[in-house]
Amino acid sequence: MKQAPIIAFVDDACALHPIVLEGVRDFNRTLFAGHPPGRDLAIAIIDPDSREPVGGLCGRMNGGWLAIELLFVPEAFRGMGLATQLIAMAEDEARNKGCHSAWIDTLNPRALELYRRLGYEIFGELKDYPVGGSRFFLQKKLGPVA
Repeated sequence: MKQAPIIAFVDDACALHPIVLEGVRDFNRTLFAGHPPGRDLAIAIIDPDSREPVGGLCGRMNGGWLAIELLFVPEAFRGMGLATQLIAMAEDEARNKGCHSAWIDTLNPRALELYRRLGYEIFGELKDYPVGGSRFFLQKKLGPVA
């Protein structure tokens, strides 16, 4: 008989994250049989002086969907339309890779306004996250389902 595993809190979440992520992705491959493999998407904002990444967009394309997981524009570069450009670039790439829809979530009221202006519609709200606020989940059709 196999011995039961030990379940314990760990201090280094960074070390555990890739193990759990790869396990989930391996399992999900069975759910998405017949679909193209999932692909990560990363678009950087490069500081013109340092030539180093200072922000950008990270996402994943899988199952015909683009999930925009992280989007950050440094304060020094806000108001230049960079978030709009990043999202447009991500959506174009997703369409080119066969995605029919995209989704994103936010806690930021200003970002919520932007995403709605860009055609995203709210499909869910997690109230009191943070307390007194909400986390909104939005989606957008990019094209017909293939």
